[in-house]
Amino acid sequence: MSGVTRTPTHLTQGGTTDAGIGASTLRPDGTLKVTGEFAYSSDLWHEDMLWGFTLRSTVAHAEIVSIDTSEALAQSGVYAVLTYDDLPTEVKNYGLEIQDTPVLAHGKVRHHGEPVALVAADHPETARRAAAKIKVEYAELPVVTDEESATREGAPLVHENRTDDHAGHVPHPNIVHRQPIVRGDAEAAARRADVIVTGEYVFGMQDQAFLGPESGLAVPAEDGGVDLYVATQWLHSDLRQIAPVLGLPEDKVRMTLSGVGGAFGGREDLSMQIHGCLLALRTGKPVKIVYNRFESFFGHVHRHPARLWYEHGATKDGKLTHMKCRIVLDGGAYASASPAVVGNASSLSVGPYVVEDVDIEAIALYTNNPPCGAMRGFGAVQACFAYEAQMDKLAKKLGMDPVEFRQLNAMEQGTLLPTGQVVDSPAPVAELLRRVKAMPLPPENQWETTEGADVRALPGGLSNTTHGEDVVRGIGYAVGIKNVGFSEGFDDYSTARVRMEVVGGVPVATVHTAMAEVGQGGVTVHAQIARTELGVDQVTIHPADTRVGSAGSTSASRQTYVTGGAVKNACEHVREQVLELGRRKFGTYHPAWATAELLLEGGKVVTDGGEVLADVADVLEDEAIDLELEWRHRPTEPFDLRTGQGNGHVQYSFAAHRAVVEVDTALGLVKVVELACAQDVGKALNPLSVIGQIQGGTTQGLGVAVMEEIIVDPKTAKVRNPSFTDYLIPTILDTPTIPVDVLELADEHAPYGLRGIGEAPTLSSTPAVLAAIRNATGLELNRTPVRPEHLTGT
Repeated sequence: MSGVTRTPTHLTQGGTTDAGIGASTLRPDGTLKVTGEFAYSSDLWHEDMLWGFTLRSTVAHAEIVSIDTSEALAQSGVYAVLTYDDLPTEVKNYGLEIQDTPVLAHGKVRHHGEPVALVAADHPETARRAAAKIKVEYAELPVVTDEESATREGAPLVHENRTDDHAGHVPHPNIVHRQPIVRGDAEAAARRADVIVTGEYVFGMQDQAFLGPESGLAVPAEDGGVDLYVATQWLHSDLRQIAPVLGLPEDKVRMTLSGVGGAFGGREDLSMQIHGCLLALRTGKPVKIVYNRFESFFGHVHRHPARLWYEHGATKDGKLTHMKCRIVLDGGAYASASPAVVGNASSLSVGPYVVEDVDIEAIALYTNNPPCGAMRGFGAVQACFAYEAQMDKLAKKLGMDPVEFRQLNAMEQGTLLPTGQVVDSPAPVAELLRRVKAMPLPPENQWETTEGADVRALPGGLSNTTHGEDVVRGIGYAVGIKNVGFSEGFDDYSTARVRMEVVGGVPVATVHTAMAEVGQGGVTVHAQIARTELGVDQVTIHPADTRVGSAGSTSASRQTYVTGGAVKNACEHVREQVLELGRRKFGTYHPAWATAELLLEGGKVVTDGGEVLADVADVLEDEAIDLELEWRHRPTEPFDLRTGQGNGHVQYSFAAHRAVVEVDTALGLVKVVELACAQDVGKALNPLSVIGQIQGGTTQGLGVAVMEEIIVDPKTAKVRNPSFTDYLIPTILDTPTIPVDVLELADEHAPYGLRGIGEAPTLSSTPAVLAAIRNATGLELNRTPVRPEHLTGT
């Protein structure tokens, strides 16, 4: 389209045909990203575009008494100012599962930073200044911030007229969703226990902290539709929510994925998509919206903070007898993915252990806190933090080694989960623990050099707070279980279009999916699959857009499994059509065309014995084979809303960590020296990318263990630290050595035997760090993140 920069462009990947499955092929966008040349969605440009800006609420809960936009409209350079009353259709809400989120606030605001009005102007600063002139009068209302204030008698209702399908089985309208899981008789089993431990745990609100802020460019089209170039995790989910609000059929809202600077769940929900399109259609001009970092903290959901109550029992020889738990997740003002997060938290709350008698309840609340939804680990992270602390408590009370205690109770293939589902693929929990424990430990006092202390290796680092005084070492272990793919009966499928043709005498494959490449490396894997299945050297990855069927979300560790499966399926069908074409053309010349198993390798048709029958270029000549096919994983089913029974998940992923920390007990400073990880990946399609995913997930788990938390004022529900000055994330100086031991035990139900890997290391890294700090200090430490005052008592 004239005047539009859009990214990514077609990525043509060359190499040899042995750069297929199992090879550590390099990413085609890697060099561009590390050199700063990659074009992200915030770099989009149109020659006559306007700039959009969103005015957000300054209070968390209030009636909107009035909105005066006259001064903003009068400002030079302003093309449009929109409020709720200017929305073009009767559809004014959207949402992933429950359509409870207003495009612009109407009647009241429910959280700090809620969108209230939109401005389009010829310069970004003009748009900001105009927004500042919009006068909004609020009548503040009492805030709901926790379970007590949300569910007490007479509590203010965050949503006064709930009509969604999740109402009816929850005890209060301020509860979004509730999922109990009951199996066996936990009360009776508790009476058989020789030891019982309990704990209350608090998990802080974590931000995805992705590199690229929310941004995109909406361009009005001559047919009355709109073309949207945007950074997202799920193009077709966005489309499903956007089109009804605009009053357009889906085929007139054309979406193209632009360069995404990370996601981690924070781009599953809409941010600027509808706003940009509304402004573009109102003004008749392209509109670009780019959030700054402050706006980004309000423009996407966060990880659910949680309170968790656990009870475990065990016999004197270390076998678990029962588990009871209650998990309360704060979903904030709107539902987002809270129902699914509740399902994960409850169904995975036991962890990777055999416990026959359980009594579990998980709920998510509506509050006036910031909306929370998807983030890497998706409900399983919070549960893992609690159940792993419980494992250490039990091991200590029984006088057992914490790793051996876990191994004694570890699930394996064939284990029956508390939901009644059988684990029907490898579950090497005990082996992962053995492997991670067997890794060599980093040297003691590694800060000591011949020249003296290297303060960079000490707690406090370059602040030079210690030279080793009051520094003690601790070692801790943890292991976790994470589901892969969408669950609970969701129709989880993906679509791939594969085209094979001859270009310049060489067979070339083009792979077109709507998969959002958010940094996970799917573009590399898709090319590897095409090389493996089609035996070609050159593979072009078409930009992701909505001109091909849905690929689902880049989340739930599902894309390599599901969209990779779709690419594999499409390639297999293309290969069969190539071979059939060859049989028709050359079958009379050689009996092997009819009798042998035929393959495509190195641009040639070969028998399984290696005999070359023809060049693929000669088979295809001027013809092209072009197929678009859907592919689904095994079906799942919803959990029973009373008992939690059901085959709710399609696959499980397991990772174990050993953390080594050094703690300055006088100042409460922590240095994580090493976070070793062992993980079963089923099949490493790209070993280099696998290691990167594991190390990245491990680092995010480290962040929530010792530094990351969005602070919300409990009296006003206002966010107190919406910037990277006050919300801290690990830098390279905070990131420890992360050795990785990759185990490959194939899942026979999955393409190539692979197992989704991206989330599992985020689970166990956090409790491993906490276990190590407890080991160093002897403190209980039942909340994240651990702060200096928790270690010093100040």
